[in-house]
Parts: sequence; structure tokens; C-alpha cells
Amino acid sequence: MKQIDALIVANRQLAHQIWQMELAAPDLADDITGPGQFIEILISASWEKPLRRPMSIAGYTDGKLTIIYKIFGPSSHQLSQRAAGDYLSIMGPLGNTFTINNQLFPILIGGGVGLAPVWWLHRKLEAAGTAHALILGARSGEEHFIESQPDKNILLTTDDGSAGIAGTVLVPLPAILANNPNSMVFSCGPEPMLRAIQEFTADKQLPAQLSVESYMACGLGICQGCAIKTDGARNKPFSLVCTDGPVFDAGELDFG
Repeated sequence: MKQIDALIVANRQLAHQIWQMELAAPDLADDITGPGQFIEILISASWEKPLRRPMSIAGYTDGKLTIIYKIFGPSSHQLSQRAAGDYLSIMGPLGNTFTINNQLFPILIGGGVGLAPVWWLHRKLEAAGTAHALILGARSGEEHFIESQPDKNILLTTDDGSAGIAGTVLVPLPAILANNPNSMVFSCGPEPMLRAIQEFTADKQLPAQLSVESYMACGLGICQGCAIKTDGARNKPFSLVCTDGPVFDAGELDFG
């Protein structure tokens, strides 16, 4: 883990309220291991916003790190105003990664801003020529930045039915499983979505890894602000998303 001032190479809007930033971070090359890891960003040096913001890494190639973020409030809006040529203080990489089982068909599911690690995993599997399915969910079509490609197992869902399949990310799962019964699910997104995937995979007896979203002010386990109940799965009643995760086996988590 390092703290560096990374050069902003590009910062552009992908879809409604969805942005992508590319940072030059060659110093992190030896530490970045794969999808699931995150960085902590200092949005502003002002005392008014002293806490860093966690951002999942959405890709890393040739010394350039990518994040995908959604504008929620003043801090993310401020991030969207940063321009190429600016520098951004980042700390990382932090956290663990998804673990692929080569004997099982990967089903990748991302929702909301949780699509970043899933998107990176998709790109890595695609580059390796590994067959897999990708499901991305959003509230409406204006939040999607790629096209649905059912022939390539790339499926979009929307809550309002304005693009792709109407409904949640669970809707296309039975059809995918019918063709690929020996599968494993990898997912990141809001807690209600992860809870639903946890219940679905437990019922179908499918292995699953879930990357948990949490506000992590320090990313180092000091502030204890990202505690999550793991029901003793790791010999302790609670785990920290930043240091024990953010990727957990679905059976470890107790969303209550």
C-alpha cells in the first residue's frame, strides 16, 4: 500500500451521473493484484472534507488506474470537476480480490456503483478468452454505458424497464443457469441486491463471492467504521470490510 499523488489522465461522463476517471499510477503496479481491490481518494485538501473516499478499482493497464463513480453529493460532484493534468492524492491498493474457480462458469453481477470491480473482472476474463456471463443492473437505461449483447451473455436490467430486461439482476439468472448449471457468482452492488443474491445462491447451492460496499474513512481498520456481521465465520462475530474484505464468500455474511 502506498500514498501517492496520481496524475489525472482523463475524467469523462459515461452515462447519467456515471463518470470514469483514469489516473497515472505506475508506482502501484507491483501491489495491484486484481478485481476487488480499492483505493482511498482525498477529494479535497480542505479541512471541511478531511476524510478520504473509497473507490473500487475498475481497471489497471500499463500503469494507468481506472475508477468508475456515480455522482451522489457534493464530494462526488467535486470529483467530476477535476480535469486532466490535475493531481489527486490516493492511497492503495487496499483489500482482497475475487478468486476464480476454473472448473466453474463465472456469472458476474454488478449493480449501481458496484459495477466497477465486476467490470474489471469481466474485462480480464474477456482478455483471457474465458467464457462467462455479465449482468449489469440499473434503475433506468440512462445509467447504462454499454449495450446489451445477449448473444455474448452480456445482459442489462433496469428497474423501470427502459433498457434491457425489466426487473432486477435476478431475472436473467435462471436462464443462464439452465445453460450453465456448474456456475459461480461474483457480485458487487448495494446491500439489498447482495442480500437477494446471497439468498438465491444459497437456495440453488451455488458458490458465490460478494464484494461489499461500505463507507471506509481510513481503509486501514483503524476507524472501525466498516464493521459487518459475519456470524463467526472468521472466528469473530464481526469483520471489517476494508481489511477482511471487501470480497467475502456469500455464506460468511450475515446481513441481518
